[in-house]
Amino acid sequence: MAQTPPADLVAAPITEITADDIAALGVGTAILGTGGGGAVYTAQITVENALREHGPVSLVQVDELGPDDVVILMSGIGAPTVGIEMLSASGQIHALLAEAEQLLGRPVTTLMAAEIGGSNGIHPIGWAARLGLKVLDADGMGRAFPDAAMVAMNVAGVPCEWAVQSDVVGNISVMKTIDLHWLERHARALTVASGSICIAAHYPLTADTVRGAVIEGTVTAAIRVGHALLSASDPVTAIADELDARVLMTGKITDLDRRTVGGFVRGSVTVTGTGADRGRLQRIELQNENLLVLEDGEVLVSVPDLITIIDAETGHAITTEMLRFGQRVSVLAWACDPIWRTPRGLELAGPAAFGYDLPYVPFEGETR
Repeated sequence: MAQTPPADLVAAPITEITADDIAALGVGTAILGTGGGGAVYTAQITVENALREHGPVSLVQVDELGPDDVVILMSGIGAPTVGIEMLSASGQIHALLAEAEQLLGRPVTTLMAAEIGGSNGIHPIGWAARLGLKVLDADGMGRAFPDAAMVAMNVAGVPCEWAVQSDVVGNISVMKTIDLHWLERHARALTVASGSICIAAHYPLTADTVRGAVIEGTVTAAIRVGHALLSASDPVTAIADELDARVLMTGKITDLDRRTVGGFVRGSVTVTGTGADRGRLQRIELQNENLLVLEDGEVLVSVPDLITIIDAETGHAITTEMLRFGQRVSVLAWACDPIWRTPRGLELAGPAAFGYDLPYVPFEGETR
């Protein structure tokens, strides 16, 4: 049964997040995750429990940050398939924050999601509740990406001096790399050695450095997308309208090639059209996230634009690790944040960054 939010809830400014917001946030981040970021179910449970135990978390805007505020990104890193079963350890985030503050020489006041997509868009809320910190209504991607270098701060030229990473058995690693490409190599190797899932903190930002270097309003946007789905009688259309997205096709998963390699989920999924789309066939390329949609040898959509596979009836997103043969799905696509369409953004997260020798053609939503 559809859930109807209280009047004007979606339009009202969001200044704090409570346990009652997490269902909508989870739905929204799963859709914005473009297949990646990790399944939201276990994250949703742990974050709801954290908020009930420790109380609401303040959600602040970039313009509300003061001179004493320090923002730090916190996220999970690894293969989403592993993250379903391997949960974080008690005290892991406290040890991570303590190491980060020792490197900073000052307290952290605010957490920000490295990516709004999937569980990485939810977990920082629970971590902030446990740590007594605020959350910034922004993130580093506006979606999910699989590589540490693919963040808006890197596009904007803000340096990352260090990163801290911890695993479930208590190992803490500090990395001071020459750039974020090297950070990705080191962090991924450590993650694989730790069972393919870790928690990381990096990119300390101040009120001055954060402006123009993050994608603002994405926590609020995720909650609004979630409410649109949960309150709709036609959730697929409601999501598409909220995101200005296009439904590329509706059909059934008829082939799935998925494997965990080097800390990533890689492969492809084939969707065969049903109903009005009968006779059509699309292939979606995967690397943690959905990267390309191809039909009849033509690329319809590519990164950095967003591609999400959702349940054709309920509208709920299906992450890459949860794709199954026979599922009835709709494929949605919509335009990315403008920062990713700059030359530097495309260098970091365009098709070539994932090994595809093809030009980027901007995708725009259309009337369905």
